[in-house]
Amino acid sequence: MSEIRLDRIHNKYVVIAPERLFRPNLNCRSEKKSSVSLICPFCDGNEDLTPPEIFAIRDNEANEPSWRTRVVPNLYKAVQVELADISKRDGIFESIPGVGAHEILIDSPCHECDFYQLDVSAIEDWLRSMIIRIEDLKNDTRLIYLSIFKNVGINAGATQEHPHTQLLALPIMPKDEMAFLKENMRYYRSHGRGLIEDVVCNELSSKKRIVARHGNFVAFCPFASAYPFEVMVAPLTNIASLCKCSRKDVSDLSILIKRVFESLHKQLGVFAYNLSLKMAPLNTNFENEIYMNHLDKNYRFILRITPRIYNLGGFEISTGMAINSVVPEESAKMLGGE
Repeated sequence: MSEIRLDRIHNKYVVIAPERLFRPNLNCRSEKKSSVSLICPFCDGNEDLTPPEIFAIRDNEANEPSWRTRVVPNLYKAVQVELADISKRDGIFESIPGVGAHEILIDSPCHECDFYQLDVSAIEDWLRSMIIRIEDLKNDTRLIYLSIFKNVGINAGATQEHPHTQLLALPIMPKDEMAFLKENMRYYRSHGRGLIEDVVCNELSSKKRIVARHGNFVAFCPFASAYPFEVMVAPLTNIASLCKCSRKDVSDLSILIKRVFESLHKQLGVFAYNLSLKMAPLNTNFENEIYMNHLDKNYRFILRITPRIYNLGGFEISTGMAINSVVPEESAKMLGGE
């Protein structure tokens, strides 16, 4: 039976409609790799095919083979750090130059290794690389918001097979994130707790949608999952940003990420997905300054994994609402939930 649920974190309704799982136009779960043989610029040994690296975890000279992770500027950058942050007005229309940073974190040298295939130490290197880049990008006070995301597979918008992560820093706050900061502050003033804190607490109490726990982190299928087999990972304490994690936190989170992807692969095989990190803003500006002093008390970062096993349709695009054909409680049970 269908149900309409409210996603409290994103303040959006989601239609849970298990009957639609059996519609005939559902895409195949697995994605075949491209048969086109091309030289991969992200593979070990092809360092001269990318711009000079910004950062790498390696034991030798920069821009040489034998690295564990590597961060380079995006050749097809959406924004540029070299531009001046000067706004323009044309009547009621306002714009600023495309100021920002757009970087590529090459997850590992392995061309076909997803997280379920990597050692925990390799996932730790991936997380450590992001933490170091977050700390560095914060030094540019023009940069206010950082989007960290992965597109894996054609259905998820990937244009490069080699596993990689994109870091895109902007001089403005996205409207959805501003709306969340405002609602989170309202909730905190009413309850003394942040919104994500209570979502996590509710999931732990319910136990219906828990996928796994390890150390200071829990993975669960959200009550109002927008996608089949969607998984969120969140800390059990208020950690506003990935760069606030301790060394033990990074180790625990790496183990849990590997466990989640092993479970997803067991159920879905090779699948397309998006992964994103929702964190506190990088820096303060006029939009977010009233919220920044409270983030250590009311904000928790979340890592969101959204499998893309079918395409969005007209309803989703026209309403901004998702239709999910797999009940989150069933997803959690299939992924080995508690």
